[in-house]
Amino acid sequence: MRRVADVPRIPRLRRDAHKGDRGRVLILAGSLRMSGAARLAGWGGLRGGGGLVTVATPDCVHAVVAADLPCALTLPLPTRRGAFAASGAARAREFAQTADAVALGPGITTDAKAFVARFLKGLGKPIVIDADGLNILALEPDLIDSFEAPRVLTPHPGEAARLLGGRLPEDRIAAAATLAERYRAVIVLKGMGTVVCDGESAYVERAGNPGMATGGTGDVLTGLLAARLAMGAAPFDAAVQAVHAHARAGDLAAAAVGEQSMIATDLVANLPAALEELCEESPRRMKPGGSRRRE
Repeated sequence: MRRVADVPRIPRLRRDAHKGDRGRVLILAGSLRMSGAARLAGWGGLRGGGGLVTVATPDCVHAVVAADLPCALTLPLPTRRGAFAASGAARAREFAQTADAVALGPGITTDAKAFVARFLKGLGKPIVIDADGLNILALEPDLIDSFEAPRVLTPHPGEAARLLGGRLPEDRIAAAATLAERYRAVIVLKGMGTVVCDGESAYVERAGNPGMATGGTGDVLTGLLAARLAMGAAPFDAAVQAVHAHARAGDLAAAAVGEQSMIATDLVANLPAALEELCEESPRRMKPGGSRRRE
């Protein structure tokens, strides 16, 4: 296994860039009791750099999601028992055709299983699968064979154990490598020392802190990762960029508010600074008198 230590740099935007150049992201998230998951994933996509972010959510929570995301587009879809109904999959697929990357899973509940099966079949867009999307895969492992799109799976240890059908091995890199081979995916195994693995290369994140162990931080990561994919990064590189920026945002948040009181929106607030650290060159600032220098 090749160990990767460096985080790929993020290119600066061209001076003549427009919103289409920055990537089109479709996020499918939320349910009656978890509208916050859709909102946090949406903010992750927006602060992650996505130029056009659409958040698709069950129509029963659409209003509250839309009200919190003025910079995003929203797509209400039919609801069954508070979750995505299978009848909405065709409409979601229409939107996916215009996206550069898709994220699926935060807060959707396993009641969306029929919707997920229909949506994934034949999908050709790069996709991040998280949370209940992973739990549905664990229940229906053959779904992974229904599409060939590049994929990143982002399990926490409990979800990883379900995907493996047993206990999670103590060797986290070996566990991620096994998942990568079984699901033909880049794996982001979350937790202390998050592991990114594609079966051949592995990266272990050293930033981050215990304050990030709070509801919603994984939803932010999902949107952030989808934005990096939509910007054109290869799946492994996009995952490393997103994991590192997410962890650095957590450390910046801890410096501002402390670990004890940190919440997921604190990470959202600190993502711009974390991503700026990864850009290929530092920003230019004006010296007194108007001359320019690079830091």
